[in-house]
This record gives sequence, C-alpha cells and structure tokens, in this order.
Amino acid sequence: MALRVDHTVTSGTFSLDGETFDVDNNVWVVGDSAECVVIDAPHDVDAILKVVDGRRVVAILLTHAHDDHVRVAPDLAHATGAPMALHQDDRIVWELTHMGVIPHLALEDGQEITVAGERIEVLHTPGHSPGAVCFYVPSLGAVFTGDTLFQGGPGATGRSFSDRPTIEKSIREKLLTLPGETVVHTGHGPDTTIAAEVF
Repeated sequence: MALRVDHTVTSGTFSLDGETFDVDNNVWVVGDSAECVVIDAPHDVDAILKVVDGRRVVAILLTHAHDDHVRVAPDLAHATGAPMALHQDDRIVWELTHMGVIPHLALEDGQEITVAGERIEVLHTPGHSPGAVCFYVPSLGAVFTGDTLFQGGPGATGRSFSDRPTIEKSIREKLLTLPGETVVHTGHGPDTTIAAEVF
C-alpha cells in the first residue's frame, strides 16, 4: 500500500531557560493502513492516537528533545508499545523533561528506518539543539524538519544548547542539497519547500 502522511496540531507549552510560552505543534504520522511512525510527541497522547487510528506504530521518531516535542513520548510509547528514538547528542536536553527515562533507540546520521516497505533517512542537523535531526522520505519527496527549518528560514537559536552558525551549516549541508521540490513538513506552522528556503 502507498505511503501517506497524516497530520494533527496539538497545543501546549514550551519551557526552557526559566521561561514558558504557549505553542502549537505539528505531529506527523507516516505510514500505510497497517503501520506507521509518529514524528514528535508534543502535548496530547489521545490526539496522536486518533491519527494513528489503530495502526501498529513502528517507532516514535523525535526530531529533538525540547519539551514541546517530547512531553508525552513515554506515555505514547506505553500506549503503543513503540520505541522512542532520539539522537544521543540531545540526551542532555531530554533529561530536562524526562530525568531517569532513557529513549529506547539512539538515532544516527545516515541511519535508515523502514515503515510500510519505504525508507526514512535520518539527517543529523544540529544547531537548534545538539541532537536535532530531520527525517527524509525519498518516496514521498518530503522531509520532516522539526525546528531546524521553517517557512522563512532556520529555527531559533537564542536559547541554551543552540547555535546559529551550526544550524545554518546543517541546513546548507544536509537540507539544501535535497531536491528543490522536496516538501518541508515543519515542527510548527505551514509547509514549505527546499527551493523556497535557499539562503
């Protein structure tokens, strides 16, 4: 069966460096009618399970460990039996929210994850956080960028564990090398394309 992308938006908060903000987060579910992966687990397990719609969840793929992307990841893992997958370099950020809880899988640059017979490639794109990653799905012509790349440019780098030159380097080397027509599904806000975000 053909791979498809399902989507919901959940609302909650983001907290870091002693400040808290209201945020709306995209949740992406990629798969077919039998199995899927969930990309990010922000605020609401029930909303995510509604999109999963009874399918087997192969993995919970986390673009990075800011609390508004991982807050309900352990609960979602418990509900689905799926492993949580995070890049090792973001463990320091993960522990701000989930001290004592260890993600099941350590993502690595170039790693491939298979869902519904199709390949998802892990791209390590540090800058917004040390272990930020994007998930490229060649068969869909799409990349899921979390907070690394938005419509209008790079994600924020004004807080702890982030760095502007690093995120710009990541985007140039790992994302802008993808085909220009590649659809960019972001962690917040609307889609864009690689060609639209060249800088």
